[in-house]
Amino acid sequence: MTTNSSFLSSFTVPESRKRRLAIAAGIYVVCTVIFLASAAPQTLTEHTKYDHYALQAEAWIHGRLDIAGGPPAYAGGNDFAAYGGKTYITFPPFPALLMVPFVALAGGAADFRDGQLVIELAGLAPAFLFLVLEKLRRAGARGEVRSTRSESFNVAMALLFAFGTVFYFTTEQGTVWFAAHVVGAALLALYVLFALDAERPLLAGLCLACAFATRPPMLLTGALFALEAVSAHAKGGIPSEGTPIDRLRATWEALDKRALARDLAMFAIPIAAVIAVESCINHFRFETWNPNVGHEYLQIAWAARVRKWGLFSTHFLAKNLGVALTILPWLPPKGLEGAAPFQVNVHGLAMWFTMPFYLWVLWPRRSGWLYAVVAIAAALPAFQDLLYQNSGWEQFGYRFSNDYSVLLFVLLAIGQRSTGWLFRTAAAWALAWNIFGALSFHRRGFEKYYYLEGSQTVLYQPD
Repeated sequence: MTTNSSFLSSFTVPESRKRRLAIAAGIYVVCTVIFLASAAPQTLTEHTKYDHYALQAEAWIHGRLDIAGGPPAYAGGNDFAAYGGKTYITFPPFPALLMVPFVALAGGAADFRDGQLVIELAGLAPAFLFLVLEKLRRAGARGEVRSTRSESFNVAMALLFAFGTVFYFTTEQGTVWFAAHVVGAALLALYVLFALDAERPLLAGLCLACAFATRPPMLLTGALFALEAVSAHAKGGIPSEGTPIDRLRATWEALDKRALARDLAMFAIPIAAVIAVESCINHFRFETWNPNVGHEYLQIAWAARVRKWGLFSTHFLAKNLGVALTILPWLPPKGLEGAAPFQVNVHGLAMWFTMPFYLWVLWPRRSGWLYAVVAIAAALPAFQDLLYQNSGWEQFGYRFSNDYSVLLFVLLAIGQRSTGWLFRTAAAWALAWNIFGALSFHRRGFEKYYYLEGSQTVLYQPD
Protein backbone atom coordinates (compact mmCIF):
# COMPACT_ATOMS: atom_id res chain seq x y z
CA MET A 1 0.00 0.00 0.00
CA THR A 2 2.85 2.35 0.89
CA THR A 3 4.53 1.70 -2.46
CA ASN A 4 1.31 2.39 -4.40
CA SER A 5 0.64 5.51 -2.36
CA SER A 6 4.17 6.76 -3.01
CA PHE A 7 3.80 6.08 -6.72
CA LEU A 8 0.50 7.96 -6.94
CA SER A 9 1.74 10.85 -4.82
CA SER A 10 4.66 11.33 -7.23
CA PHE A 11 2.15 12.60 -9.82
CA THR A 12 1.07 15.38 -7.46
CA VAL A 13 4.55 16.82 -6.91
CA PRO A 14 4.47 20.38 -8.31
CA GLU A 15 6.64 20.98 -11.39
CA SER A 16 7.54 17.28 -11.68
CA ARG A 17 7.94 15.58 -15.04
CA LYS A 18 5.47 12.84 -14.08
CA ARG A 19 2.85 15.44 -13.25
CA ARG A 20 3.31 17.25 -16.57
CA LEU A 21 3.05 14.02 -18.54
CA ALA A 22 0.01 12.88 -16.54
CA ILE A 23 -1.80 16.16 -17.19
CA ALA A 24 -0.86 16.01 -20.89
CA ALA A 25 -2.24 12.46 -21.05
CA GLY A 26 -5.42 13.65 -19.36
CA ILE A 27 -5.79 16.47 -21.90
CA TYR A 28 -5.37 13.95 -24.72
CA VAL A 29 -8.05 11.65 -23.26
CA VAL A 30 -10.54 14.46 -22.60
CA CYS A 31 -10.06 15.97 -26.05
CA THR A 32 -10.26 12.61 -27.81
CA VAL A 33 -13.46 11.62 -26.02
CA ILE A 34 -15.10 14.94 -26.93
CA PHE A 35 -13.82 14.83 -30.51
CA LEU A 36 -15.22 11.31 -30.94
CA ALA A 37 -18.53 12.25 -29.30
CA SER A 38 -18.80 15.22 -31.68
CA ALA A 39 -18.14 13.16 -34.81
CA ALA A 40 -20.73 12.45 -37.46
CA PRO A 41 -21.84 8.79 -37.15
CA GLN A 42 -20.58 7.83 -40.61
CA THR A 43 -17.07 9.05 -39.74
CA LEU A 44 -16.84 6.32 -37.10
CA THR A 45 -18.39 3.54 -39.17
CA GLU A 46 -16.96 3.94 -42.69
CA HIS A 47 -14.12 5.55 -44.61
CA THR A 48 -14.44 9.18 -45.64
CA LYS A 49 -15.34 10.23 -49.14
CA TYR A 50 -11.89 11.73 -49.66
CA ASP A 51 -9.57 9.10 -48.16
CA HIS A 52 -6.56 10.00 -50.31
CA TYR A 53 -4.01 9.17 -47.61
CA ALA A 54 -5.48 5.70 -47.14
CA LEU A 55 -5.44 5.17 -50.90
CA GLN A 56 -1.78 6.21 -51.02
CA ALA A 57 -0.98 3.86 -48.15
CA GLU A 58 -2.72 1.01 -49.98
CA ALA A 59 -0.72 1.76 -53.13
CA TRP A 60 2.56 1.62 -51.20
CA ILE A 61 1.56 -1.69 -49.61
CA HIS A 62 1.21 -3.08 -53.13
CA GLY A 63 4.53 -1.60 -54.25
CA ARG A 64 3.06 1.22 -56.34
CA LEU A 65 3.39 5.00 -56.39
CA ASP A 66 0.24 5.49 -58.49
CA ILE A 67 -3.37 4.56 -57.74
CA ALA A 68 -4.18 1.39 -59.63
CA GLY A 69 -7.34 1.72 -61.71
CA GLY A 70 -7.54 5.48 -61.19
CA PRO A 71 -9.47 7.39 -58.51
CA PRO A 72 -12.40 5.60 -56.86
CA ALA A 73 -15.86 6.63 -58.02
CA TYR A 74 -16.95 7.81 -54.57
CA ALA A 75 -14.27 10.54 -54.55
CA GLY A 76 -15.66 12.18 -57.68
CA GLY A 77 -12.17 12.75 -59.10
CA ASN A 78 -11.57 15.45 -56.47
CA ASP A 79 -7.88 16.45 -56.08
CA PHE A 80 -6.21 13.60 -57.93
CA ALA A 81 -3.27 14.28 -60.23
CA ALA A 82 -2.85 12.79 -63.69
CA TYR A 83 0.56 12.40 -65.31
CA GLY A 84 1.83 10.03 -67.94
CA GLY A 85 -1.48 8.18 -68.06
CA LYS A 86 -1.40 7.39 -64.33
CA THR A 87 -3.25 8.73 -61.29
CA TYR A 88 -1.30 10.02 -58.27
CA ILE A 89 -1.91 11.39 -54.80
CA THR A 90 0.06 14.63 -54.59
CA PHE A 91 -0.55 15.48 -50.95
CA PRO A 92 2.64 15.32 -48.84
CA PRO A 93 3.20 11.74 -47.74
CA PHE A 94 3.71 11.61 -43.97
CA PRO A 95 0.02 11.13 -42.95
CA ALA A 96 -0.20 8.31 -45.51
CA LEU A 97 2.88 6.73 -43.95
CA LEU A 98 1.15 6.81 -40.55
CA MET A 99 -1.82 4.97 -42.05
CA VAL A 100 0.17 2.15 -43.70
CA PRO A 101 -0.04 -0.36 -40.80
CA PHE A 102 -3.72 0.41 -40.18
CA VAL A 103 -4.66 0.05 -43.84
CA ALA A 104 -2.73 -3.23 -43.98
CA LEU A 105 -4.53 -4.56 -40.90
CA ALA A 106 -7.92 -3.47 -42.30
CA GLY A 107 -7.25 -5.27 -45.58
CA GLY A 108 -7.36 -2.16 -47.76
CA ALA A 109 -8.43 1.48 -47.93
CA ALA A 110 -12.09 0.58 -48.51
CA ASP A 111 -12.24 -1.18 -45.13
CA PHE A 112 -10.23 1.39 -43.15
CA ARG A 113 -11.99 4.15 -41.20
CA ASP A 114 -9.52 6.94 -41.92
CA GLY A 115 -11.66 9.68 -40.37
CA GLN A 116 -11.79 7.85 -37.05
CA LEU A 117 -7.99 7.55 -36.92
CA VAL A 118 -7.66 11.27 -37.63
CA ILE A 119 -9.98 12.07 -34.72
CA GLU A 120 -8.05 9.72 -32.45
CA LEU A 121 -4.83 11.56 -33.35
CA ALA A 122 -6.33 15.02 -32.85
CA GLY A 123 -5.91 15.05 -29.07
CA LEU A 124 -2.12 14.95 -29.46
CA ALA A 125 -1.77 18.58 -30.55
CA PRO A 126 -3.41 20.14 -27.46
CA ALA A 127 -1.56 17.69 -25.19
CA PHE A 128 1.80 18.59 -26.74
CA LEU A 129 0.89 22.29 -26.64
CA PHE A 130 0.42 21.99 -22.87
CA LEU A 131 3.94 20.55 -22.58
CA VAL A 132 5.28 23.46 -24.63
CA LEU A 133 3.58 26.02 -22.39
CA GLU A 134 4.86 24.24 -19.30
CA LYS A 135 8.40 24.24 -20.67
CA LEU A 136 8.20 28.01 -20.96
CA ARG A 137 7.50 28.16 -17.19
CA ARG A 138 10.65 26.21 -16.34
CA ALA A 139 14.13 27.66 -16.23
CA GLY A 140 15.88 26.57 -19.41
CA ALA A 141 19.55 25.90 -20.05
CA ARG A 142 20.32 29.55 -19.37
CA GLY A 143 18.23 29.68 -16.21
CA GLU A 144 15.64 31.94 -17.86
CA VAL A 145 11.93 31.57 -17.08
CA ARG A 146 10.04 32.73 -20.15
CA SER A 147 6.45 32.54 -18.97
CA THR A 148 4.92 33.33 -15.59
CA ARG A 149 1.59 31.75 -16.50
CA SER A 150 0.22 29.15 -14.09
CA GLU A 151 -0.25 25.46 -14.71
CA SER A 152 -4.02 25.89 -14.68
CA PHE A 153 -3.71 28.67 -17.27
CA ASN A 154 -1.72 26.34 -19.52
CA VAL A 155 -4.34 23.61 -19.19
CA ALA A 156 -7.04 26.14 -20.08
CA MET A 157 -5.07 27.33 -23.10
CA ALA A 158 -4.57 23.77 -24.37
CA LEU A 159 -8.32 23.22 -24.15
CA LEU A 160 -9.00 26.60 -25.77
CA PHE A 161 -6.77 25.52 -28.65
CA ALA A 162 -8.71 22.26 -28.95
CA PHE A 163 -12.24 23.67 -28.84
CA GLY A 164 -11.98 27.44 -29.32
CA THR A 165 -10.11 27.53 -32.63
CA VAL A 166 -10.78 26.21 -36.12
CA PHE A 167 -8.78 23.15 -35.08
CA TYR A 168 -12.06 21.78 -33.63
CA PHE A 169 -14.03 21.79 -36.88
CA THR A 170 -10.89 20.56 -38.64
CA THR A 171 -10.71 17.43 -36.48
CA GLU A 172 -14.29 16.46 -37.29
CA GLN A 173 -13.86 16.30 -41.07
CA GLY A 174 -11.37 13.43 -41.34
CA THR A 175 -10.84 14.01 -45.07
CA VAL A 176 -7.43 14.47 -46.66
CA TRP A 177 -7.09 18.26 -46.44
CA PHE A 178 -8.11 18.36 -42.78
CA ALA A 179 -6.19 15.23 -41.78
CA ALA A 180 -3.00 17.05 -42.79
CA HIS A 181 -3.80 19.89 -40.40
CA VAL A 182 -4.46 17.50 -37.50
CA VAL A 183 -1.17 15.65 -37.99
CA GLY A 184 0.73 18.84 -38.78
CA ALA A 185 -0.42 20.65 -35.62
CA ALA A 186 0.79 17.79 -33.43
CA LEU A 187 4.15 17.71 -35.19
CA LEU A 188 4.53 21.48 -34.94
CA ALA A 189 3.87 21.40 -31.18
CA LEU A 190 6.47 18.64 -30.73
CA TYR A 191 8.93 20.58 -32.86
CA VAL A 192 8.48 23.71 -30.73
CA LEU A 193 8.94 21.63 -27.57
CA PHE A 194 12.33 20.41 -28.80
CA ALA A 195 13.35 23.68 -30.50
CA LEU A 196 13.00 25.97 -27.46
CA ASP A 197 16.49 26.74 -26.15
CA ALA A 198 17.70 24.65 -29.15
CA GLU A 199 17.58 21.83 -26.62
CA ARG A 200 17.12 18.80 -28.92
CA PRO A 201 18.48 19.60 -32.41
CA LEU A 202 18.02 16.17 -33.95
CA LEU A 203 14.51 15.63 -32.58
CA ALA A 204 13.50 19.17 -33.54
CA GLY A 205 14.75 18.54 -37.07
CA LEU A 206 12.97 15.19 -37.29
CA CYS A 207 9.65 16.68 -36.17
CA LEU A 208 9.98 19.60 -38.56
CA ALA A 209 10.92 17.25 -41.40
CA CYS A 210 7.76 15.22 -40.78
CA ALA A 211 5.75 18.46 -40.53
CA PHE A 212 7.14 19.51 -43.92
CA ALA A 213 6.07 16.12 -45.28
CA THR A 214 2.58 16.91 -43.97
CA ARG A 215 2.10 20.67 -44.43
CA PRO A 216 5.03 22.16 -46.44
CA PRO A 217 4.60 25.78 -45.19
CA MET A 218 5.57 24.57 -41.71
CA LEU A 219 9.16 24.20 -42.88
CA LEU A 220 9.47 27.98 -42.57
CA THR A 221 9.00 27.71 -38.81
CA GLY A 222 12.57 26.39 -38.84
CA ALA A 223 13.49 30.03 -38.13
CA LEU A 224 12.53 29.31 -34.50
CA PHE A 225 15.24 26.69 -34.00
CA ALA A 226 17.87 28.59 -35.98
CA LEU A 227 17.41 31.79 -33.97
CA GLU A 228 17.10 29.95 -30.65
CA ALA A 229 20.38 28.19 -31.46
CA VAL A 230 22.05 31.56 -32.02
CA SER A 231 20.79 32.75 -28.63
CA ALA A 232 21.81 29.52 -26.90
CA HIS A 233 25.39 29.70 -28.21
CA ALA A 234 26.00 33.41 -27.69
CA LYS A 235 27.91 33.85 -24.43
CA GLY A 236 25.79 36.06 -22.22
CA GLY A 237 22.80 35.77 -24.54
CA ILE A 238 21.55 38.31 -27.07
CA PRO A 239 22.46 41.91 -26.10
CA SER A 240 19.43 44.06 -25.29
CA GLU A 241 21.07 47.48 -25.54
CA GLY A 242 22.64 49.44 -28.38
CA THR A 243 21.73 49.89 -32.01
CA PRO A 244 20.67 46.85 -34.06
CA ILE A 245 24.07 46.87 -35.82
CA ASP A 246 25.92 47.04 -32.50
CA ARG A 247 23.82 44.19 -31.08
CA LEU A 248 24.38 42.08 -34.20
CA ARG A 249 28.14 42.66 -34.03
CA ALA A 250 28.26 41.84 -30.30
CA THR A 251 26.25 38.67 -30.84
CA TRP A 252 28.58 37.53 -33.62
CA GLU A 253 31.64 38.14 -31.46
CA ALA A 254 30.12 36.25 -28.50
CA LEU A 255 28.96 33.32 -30.62
CA ASP A 256 30.39 29.82 -30.20
CA LYS A 257 30.37 29.22 -33.92
CA ARG A 258 31.53 25.62 -33.76
CA ALA A 259 28.74 24.64 -31.37
CA LEU A 260 26.18 26.55 -33.45
CA ALA A 261 27.29 24.81 -36.65
CA ARG A 262 27.07 21.41 -34.92
CA ASP A 263 23.51 22.02 -33.72
CA LEU A 264 22.37 23.41 -37.06
CA ALA A 265 23.87 20.39 -38.84
CA MET A 266 22.09 17.98 -36.50
CA PHE A 267 18.87 19.90 -37.06
CA ALA A 268 19.26 19.85 -40.84
CA ILE A 269 20.10 16.16 -41.28
CA PRO A 270 16.55 14.72 -40.99
CA ILE A 271 15.11 17.63 -42.97
CA ALA A 272 17.57 17.01 -45.80
CA ALA A 273 16.81 13.28 -45.68
CA VAL A 274 13.06 13.81 -46.01
CA ILE A 275 13.52 16.32 -48.82
CA ALA A 276 15.74 13.80 -50.61
CA VAL A 277 13.11 11.06 -50.27
CA GLU A 278 10.37 13.33 -51.58
CA SER A 279 12.63 14.39 -54.45
CA CYS A 280 13.19 10.76 -55.43
CA ILE A 281 9.47 10.02 -55.28
CA ASN A 282 8.72 12.96 -57.56
CA HIS A 283 11.50 11.95 -59.94
CA PHE A 284 9.79 8.59 -60.47
CA ARG A 285 6.31 10.13 -60.66
CA PHE A 286 6.72 13.44 -62.46
CA GLU A 287 10.25 13.31 -63.87
CA THR A 288 11.48 16.15 -61.66
CA TRP A 289 13.69 16.36 -58.59
CA ASN A 290 11.55 19.12 -57.09
CA PRO A 291 10.39 17.77 -53.68
CA ASN A 292 7.30 19.97 -53.50
CA VAL A 293 5.55 19.44 -56.80
CA GLY A 294 2.46 17.61 -58.01
CA HIS A 295 -0.50 19.89 -57.32
CA GLU A 296 0.17 21.43 -60.73
CA TYR A 297 -1.22 18.21 -62.23
CA LEU A 298 -4.46 18.12 -60.24
CA GLN A 299 -7.53 17.61 -62.40
CA ILE A 300 -9.49 20.54 -61.00
CA ALA A 301 -11.75 23.24 -62.39
CA TRP A 302 -9.26 26.02 -61.61
CA ALA A 303 -6.22 24.28 -63.14
CA ALA A 304 -5.95 27.11 -65.68
CA ARG A 305 -5.23 29.70 -63.00
CA VAL A 306 -2.49 27.46 -61.55
CA ARG A 307 -0.88 27.19 -64.98
CA LYS A 308 -1.13 30.95 -65.43
CA TRP A 309 -0.03 32.18 -62.02
CA GLY A 310 1.60 29.17 -60.35
CA LEU A 311 0.72 27.60 -57.02
CA PHE A 312 2.02 30.64 -55.11
CA SER A 313 1.73 34.21 -56.32
CA THR A 314 1.01 37.72 -55.09
CA HIS A 315 -1.92 37.50 -57.51
CA PHE A 316 -3.79 35.51 -54.84
CA LEU A 317 -2.81 37.73 -51.90
CA ALA A 318 -5.75 40.16 -51.94
CA LYS A 319 -8.37 37.41 -52.10
CA ASN A 320 -6.70 35.36 -49.39
CA LEU A 321 -6.40 38.38 -47.11
CA GLY A 322 -10.11 39.00 -47.64
CA VAL A 323 -10.92 35.43 -46.66
CA ALA A 324 -8.64 35.41 -43.62
CA LEU A 325 -9.63 38.81 -42.26
CA THR A 326 -12.95 40.13 -43.58
CA ILE A 327 -15.65 37.49 -44.14
CA LEU A 328 -18.50 37.64 -41.61
CA PRO A 329 -21.75 35.67 -41.26
CA TRP A 330 -24.44 36.71 -43.70
CA LEU A 331 -27.74 37.92 -42.27
CA PRO A 332 -30.95 37.13 -44.19
CA PRO A 333 -32.75 39.96 -46.03
CA LYS A 334 -35.69 41.47 -44.15
CA GLY A 335 -38.96 39.61 -44.56
CA LEU A 336 -37.41 36.40 -45.92
CA GLU A 337 -39.31 33.53 -44.34
CA GLY A 338 -37.77 30.15 -43.51
CA ALA A 339 -34.19 31.40 -43.77
CA ALA A 340 -31.52 30.52 -41.25
CA PRO A 341 -30.74 33.31 -38.75
CA PHE A 342 -27.34 33.58 -40.44
CA GLN A 343 -25.30 31.90 -43.16
CA VAL A 344 -21.60 31.09 -43.32
CA ASN A 345 -19.93 31.36 -46.71
CA VAL A 346 -17.80 28.22 -47.05
CA HIS A 347 -14.82 30.39 -47.92
CA GLY A 348 -14.71 30.60 -44.12
CA LEU A 349 -15.18 33.22 -41.43
CA ALA A 350 -12.49 35.76 -40.58
CA MET A 351 -9.88 34.76 -38.01
CA TRP A 352 -10.62 37.71 -35.72
CA PHE A 353 -14.31 36.75 -35.72
CA THR A 354 -13.89 33.05 -34.92
CA MET A 355 -10.81 33.46 -32.68
CA PRO A 356 -10.80 37.07 -31.37
CA PHE A 357 -8.42 36.24 -28.50
CA TYR A 358 -5.61 36.15 -31.10
CA LEU A 359 -5.83 39.96 -31.08
CA TRP A 360 -4.00 39.85 -27.74
CA VAL A 361 -0.91 38.70 -29.65
CA LEU A 362 -0.69 42.15 -31.23
CA TRP A 363 -0.32 43.98 -27.89
CA PRO A 364 2.03 42.04 -25.62
CA ARG A 365 2.81 43.49 -22.22
CA ARG A 366 6.26 41.93 -22.38
CA SER A 367 8.19 41.21 -25.55
CA GLY A 368 11.87 40.50 -26.15
CA TRP A 369 14.02 38.02 -28.04
CA LEU A 370 11.77 34.97 -27.82
CA TYR A 371 8.64 36.94 -28.65
CA ALA A 372 10.27 38.29 -31.80
CA VAL A 373 11.62 34.87 -32.77
CA VAL A 374 8.26 33.10 -32.35
CA ALA A 375 6.46 35.92 -34.16
CA ILE A 376 8.84 35.55 -37.12
CA ALA A 377 8.39 31.77 -37.11
CA ALA A 378 4.59 32.23 -37.22
CA ALA A 379 4.61 35.02 -39.80
CA LEU A 380 6.63 33.12 -42.41
CA PRO A 381 4.18 30.20 -43.01
CA ALA A 382 1.26 32.60 -42.58
CA PHE A 383 2.56 34.72 -45.45
CA GLN A 384 3.21 31.70 -47.65
CA ASP A 385 -0.36 30.50 -47.05
CA LEU A 386 -1.64 33.92 -48.14
CA LEU A 387 0.16 33.49 -51.47
CA TYR A 388 -1.37 30.09 -52.18
CA GLN A 389 -3.76 29.61 -55.08
CA ASN A 390 -6.47 28.28 -52.74
CA SER A 391 -7.92 30.18 -49.78
CA GLY A 392 -8.81 26.98 -47.90
CA TRP A 393 -12.29 26.60 -49.40
CA GLU A 394 -14.40 24.70 -48.23
CA GLN A 395 -14.09 25.63 -44.56
CA PHE A 396 -15.93 27.03 -41.54
CA GLY A 397 -13.06 29.30 -40.57
CA TYR A 398 -9.62 30.02 -41.98
CA ARG A 399 -8.14 26.52 -41.67
CA PHE A 400 -4.65 27.47 -42.83
CA SER A 401 -4.21 29.16 -39.44
CA ASN A 402 -3.63 25.64 -38.13
CA ASP A 403 -0.18 25.88 -39.74
CA TYR A 404 0.99 28.33 -37.07
CA SER A 405 -1.69 28.43 -34.34
CA VAL A 406 0.58 26.61 -31.86
CA LEU A 407 3.03 29.51 -32.18
CA LEU A 408 0.26 32.05 -31.61
CA PHE A 409 -0.56 30.31 -28.33
CA VAL A 410 3.10 30.51 -27.35
CA LEU A 411 2.94 34.27 -28.01
CA LEU A 412 -0.15 34.56 -25.83
CA ALA A 413 1.70 32.81 -23.03
CA ILE A 414 4.94 34.79 -23.11
CA GLY A 415 3.33 38.14 -23.96
CA GLN A 416 1.98 38.35 -20.40
CA ARG A 417 -1.02 40.43 -21.46
CA SER A 418 -3.85 40.30 -18.91
CA THR A 419 -6.41 37.52 -19.36
CA GLY A 420 -9.17 39.24 -17.43
CA TRP A 421 -12.84 39.49 -18.25
CA LEU A 422 -12.30 40.87 -21.77
CA PHE A 423 -10.00 38.01 -22.80
CA ARG A 424 -12.35 35.49 -21.22
CA THR A 425 -15.27 37.00 -23.12
CA ALA A 426 -13.31 36.68 -26.36
CA ALA A 427 -12.46 33.07 -25.47
CA ALA A 428 -16.11 32.28 -24.71
CA TRP A 429 -17.15 33.81 -28.05
CA ALA A 430 -14.54 31.68 -29.82
CA LEU A 431 -15.70 28.53 -28.04
CA ALA A 432 -19.33 29.17 -29.00
CA TRP A 433 -18.61 29.74 -32.68
CA ASN A 434 -16.11 26.93 -33.08
CA ILE A 435 -18.35 24.44 -31.28
CA PHE A 436 -21.10 25.41 -33.71
CA GLY A 437 -18.73 24.98 -36.64
CA ALA A 438 -17.54 21.57 -35.46
CA LEU A 439 -21.09 20.28 -34.98
CA SER A 440 -22.63 21.80 -38.12
CA PHE A 441 -20.07 21.97 -40.95
CA HIS A 442 -20.87 19.35 -43.60
CA ARG A 443 -23.60 17.90 -41.36
CA ARG A 444 -27.06 16.83 -42.41
CA GLY A 445 -29.76 19.22 -41.22
CA PHE A 446 -27.48 22.27 -41.16
CA GLU A 447 -27.26 22.92 -44.90
CA LYS A 448 -29.27 26.15 -44.66
CA TYR A 449 -26.59 27.67 -42.43
CA TYR A 450 -23.97 27.49 -45.19
CA TYR A 451 -23.58 29.17 -48.56
CA LEU A 452 -21.82 27.00 -51.13
CA GLU A 453 -21.20 28.25 -54.67
CA GLY A 454 -18.94 26.15 -56.87
CA SER A 455 -17.10 28.86 -58.80
CA GLN A 456 -15.32 30.03 -55.61
CA THR A 457 -15.67 33.62 -56.78
CA VAL A 458 -18.35 34.83 -54.34
CA LEU A 459 -16.70 36.04 -51.14
CA TYR A 460 -19.31 38.46 -49.85
CA GLN A 461 -23.09 38.47 -49.65
CA PRO A 462 -24.59 39.64 -52.96
CA ASP A 463 -26.76 42.74 -52.89
